Amino acid sequence: MPDYRRYFVSGGTYFFTLVTHRRYPWFADPANIQRLRHAAASVRQESPFRFLAGVVLHNHMHFLWTLPPGDADFSSRIGRMKVRFSRSLGRRARDGSEQPASRRKHHECDIWQRRFWEHSIDNEEELLAYLDYIHFNPVKHGLAPCSHAWEASSFHGWVAAGFYERSWGCCCQGLPRLPQQFAAIEQSAGEPPDE
Repeated sequence: MPDYRRYFVSGGTYFFTLVTHRRYPWFADPANIQRLRHAAASVRQESPFRFLAGVVLHNHMHFLWTLPPGDADFSSRIGRMKVRFSRSLGRRARDGSEQPASRRKHHECDIWQRRFWEHSIDNEEELLAYLDYIHFNPVKHGLAPCSHAWEASSFHGWVAAGFYERSWGCCCQGLPRLPQQFAAIEQSAGEPPDE
C-alpha cells in the first residue's frame, strides 16, 4: 500500500472527492441526494464548517469546505457524513458480489469507497479553478448539457449570488461551450473514470 499522508491545514479550505463503492450509482436516486444533504447538515451542525460549493453525480461527489480557525479535522466530518447517509438507507447495500473480508471484519457496508481524496486550496486562483471544475463536472461526465441543467449542484446558488452567469459553460441555444482546462485538477481529484 502506498505511504499516503493527508495534509491538514488548520482553518483551511479543502476540495474533496468521495466515490461510491464499486462506483454504484446511489445518487441517481434524488431521494438519496436528499439523504446525503441531511447527513451533511447534521454533521455541520455538530462540527461547523463553511460549505462553499459542491456537486453530487451518480457515483461520486465533489465539495469545497472551509474549516473554522484552529480546526483541521475534516476526516471525522466526512466519516460521520458517510455513516449517517449509510444508516439513513436502513439496510446494508448489496450489489450481488461477495463483500471483502476486511469490510466484513470492520462492519463496513458497501456504499462508499473506504478512502476519499482531499486537496488543500492554497490561494484564490486555485479556489476559482476548483469552483469551475465542480460546476462543470456534470457536463464533463455527459450527465447534463450545461451546468445549469444539473440540479444537485451549488452552481445555482453561485448564479443567484452573481458570481456566474446562468449561461456559463452552456451550449444551449448555440452558445459555445467553455474549453475544459482541468487537466491539473483531474490528476489529483480522485475522480472515477467514465465508463
